[in-house]
Amino acid sequence: MTETKAKQGILSVTIKDRNLLYAAYMPFVRNGGLFIPTSRSYEIGDEVFMLLSLLDEPERIPVAGRVVWVTPKGAEGYRAAGVGVQFSEEDQGQTRDKIETLLAGMVRSERPTHTM
Repeated sequence: MTETKAKQGILSVTIKDRNLLYAAYMPFVRNGGLFIPTSRSYEIGDEVFMLLSLLDEPERIPVAGRVVWVTPKGAEGYRAAGVGVQFSEEDQGQTRDKIETLLAGMVRSERPTHTM
């Protein structure tokens, strides 16, 4: 998974592997969300805009969101530093549905993720 900053407030996120997508996906967040490894500082409630490239999908998915989870650098358990971003209500579940389709059969797995 890679995260780059195209310009202020826009995160360009590329996830090319199903296992990485599974580890980043946050199904327990209302409307869904993604954990994005980053060394940049964010606070709970910060608004962000993402351009998501998922697996081999040709189009990037634009989605607004809000930071709902922060894992600081040096966190216990050697967890990756980063933020969890909840998809906005305006997305109407489209990004969540797309990710769950890509992860068919994996969403309810007991394997650990970046957040739980």
